[in-house]
Amino acid sequence: MAKGLFESFFLGGFECSTHRLKSGRRLDEIDATRHDRFAVDDYFRLQSQGIRTAREGLRWHLIEKTPLEYDFSSLLPMIQAARNTKTQIIWDLCHYGWPDWLDIFKPKFLDSFRRLAKEFGRLWKQETDDVLFVCPINEISFFSWASGQVAIFNPFKKKRGDELKRQLVRATIEASEELWSIDRRTRVTLIDPLINVVPADVNNKQQEKAAGGYREAQFAAWDMLAGRTEPELGGAEKYLDIIGGNYYVHNQWVFNGSFITPDDPRYRPYREMLSELYQRYGRPVFVAETGIEDDLRPSWFRYVCEEVLAAINAGVPVEGICLYPIVNHPGWDDDRHCYNGLWDYANDAGQREIYQPLADELQRQRKIFSSIGKE
Repeated sequence: MAKGLFESFFLGGFECSTHRLKSGRRLDEIDATRHDRFAVDDYFRLQSQGIRTAREGLRWHLIEKTPLEYDFSSLLPMIQAARNTKTQIIWDLCHYGWPDWLDIFKPKFLDSFRRLAKEFGRLWKQETDDVLFVCPINEISFFSWASGQVAIFNPFKKKRGDELKRQLVRATIEASEELWSIDRRTRVTLIDPLINVVPADVNNKQQEKAAGGYREAQFAAWDMLAGRTEPELGGAEKYLDIIGGNYYVHNQWVFNGSFITPDDPRYRPYREMLSELYQRYGRPVFVAETGIEDDLRPSWFRYVCEEVLAAINAGVPVEGICLYPIVNHPGWDDDRHCYNGLWDYANDAGQREIYQPLADELQRQRKIFSSIGKE
């Protein structure tokens, strides 16, 4: 048993994006991977590998098709599956998607999101006495940039990123208060990517300043939630409960240039990024997402684990590492078969083929982290 916040040090994250693409098609990765149909089997699969905590997501567009009418039939079987298999879940209330009748920039979005949190909290209370773990809005800073600044995510707006970020911070604060009013034990995770941006020319002060400003922006949503910036939004330190730092191979790059990889001397060790996150906020942290495609899965996972171990040995209270996604899924834009999980697509009987090299590395890392009391 892991000695920390979560039931296991290693977590599994089920891809749960539900946003609309530019084509107009709405994603539903939970349906696409058949995870909703085989949730019980999937949770037992996790446990077979020593994973007892998972990341999941609500599909708001299915729950509230009509304003103020809540249909939790898409979610209830998953709550019951988690309860019956004794699997701990961190629930994303909004993972990039919301009902079509809502404008994310309008005040009504805040009201609707607050009510969704309240109804979900009530449902959870009815179904189980377990402590509820939630991530109100996944990746506020990244989501605001992608959706409101550079128009690559719905609603495809430009130069409105800061406006959207403020809106999502307000929504997170209001949702947290609703959930705490139902059960004060509720734990709130605030998840965003950890990034590093370097100048192309280290002797160019203008480039250095621009790259540094871009890197500093990764902390914007957390700073707002804590009330350290823009206090009129209502932020306070209490809203920074648990912080998740997502990390992928493309999280470091040259400003206005290409990605840099771990063999580049400009690459910043992930351990330093975790340490900076903890030193800045003084809150428990965890790796909320990490993964890569194809044959690099075991080596990338090994790198992240080694960096986390180094961070822990340096005094950073890292609470867990989440393999994300835990099952392969169709690509967002082209439906290609993404081989980035521990398990593959499910057949009609609910069976999934395991990717054994990654499974072997996971078990090796479990032994290592067990030796320091983490697993």
